[in-house]
Amino acid sequence: MAKASSKKPRDAPPLDPMPARVDPCLATLVDKPPKGSDWAYEVKWDGYRIAVHIEPGRVRILTRGGYDWTERFATIVDDARRLAVKTAMIDGEAVVLDDKGRSDFGMLQRALGRLPSAVEAGAIVFYAFDLLYLEGRDLRRLPLRERRRLLAPLVAGREGAVRLSEEVQADGDEFFRVACEHGLEGIIAKHVEKPYRSGRGEWWQKITCKRRDSFIIVGFEPSTVPGHLGRLLLAACKGDDLVYVGGCGTGWSHELSRELRNLLEGISTKMPAVDLKRRGAAFVEPLLVAEIEYRAWTEDGKLRHASFKGIRERADGMAIFDIC
Repeated sequence: MAKASSKKPRDAPPLDPMPARVDPCLATLVDKPPKGSDWAYEVKWDGYRIAVHIEPGRVRILTRGGYDWTERFATIVDDARRLAVKTAMIDGEAVVLDDKGRSDFGMLQRALGRLPSAVEAGAIVFYAFDLLYLEGRDLRRLPLRERRRLLAPLVAGREGAVRLSEEVQADGDEFFRVACEHGLEGIIAKHVEKPYRSGRGEWWQKITCKRRDSFIIVGFEPSTVPGHLGRLLLAACKGDDLVYVGGCGTGWSHELSRELRNLLEGISTKMPAVDLKRRGAAFVEPLLVAEIEYRAWTEDGKLRHASFKGIRERADGMAIFDIC
C-alpha cells in the first residue's frame, strides 16, 4: 500500500486587504504630448472623477475627494454589479455624452439634478481607465500596461453604463490635433511602465484644447489682499445686449493685479452693465476688453477654466465674442 505523502500543501499567498479609499493619480498639465513608445494616449473626459468599489454584497462609488456618491450614480452601480468579478477597485470618469459623442460637463450636472434638466440620470456613463485592485490583489505596484491588461477583459466591448476608455496607439501630436478638431477637451498621456501613484506627477500628463476670445470687463471682485484684484467679471454680446458669462481669477502677476485694480477703480459705476447681483462685487463702465483663454462653455453659458491673457480698450475696434 502506498504511503501517504509527508509534504505539507503550500499555503496560498496572503490576500492584500482592499483599501477603503485611494487618493487618485492626477495628471500634470503640459503644453504638448510627450513622445516615445512608453506613452499611451486617451481622450480627456470632461466629467467627475470617481472610483467604483466592487465588494462582496455591495458596490460603492467614491469621488476624487472621498465622498460617497453611490446613490447619485445608480445606473453605474447597477451595471457594475454585472461585471464578472467579486472584488475590484476601478478608476475612471463619470460623463454624459452629447449627440456627437463628446463628454459634456453641463449635461452631467443636469443629469445629477443640480440644474433644471431634460437629461436623465440614466444617461451617465462611467469610462474606466485603470484597475487598482482585483480579486484580493493590490495592483498599484504593477506598471500601467499590466493594470490595463487586467482591466480590459472586465469592461471592454460593453455598451452599458460601464465602459472602457480606449487607449490610442498613435503619434501624440496628431492625436491631439484631431481631438481638438472634434471639439474634445483634450487628451491624456500615460507612461505605460509606471505604477499607480496617488497625487500629481509627470507619469500622467494632460494636454488641453484651449480657446481664446475677447470679453468685456463689467466688474471685479476684490482680493483678500488689500488693493489687489480677486476676480474679473466678464460679459459677451448677445444681439445689442451684454450678457454675463462668468469670471476669471487667474493669469496675472502680483504687480499686474494691483495695476488692474487701480485701472478698474478709475471707471467704477453703481449701475452694472449686465443683469448681475453679486455680493461684494464692484461694477465698472464697459470700456475695457480682456483677452481670455478658456477650455469650454458650461451648459448655462459660463466660461470654464478661464485665464487672463491681456487687456485693451473697447474703443480700439477689437471684436467682442458673440455668444449667440
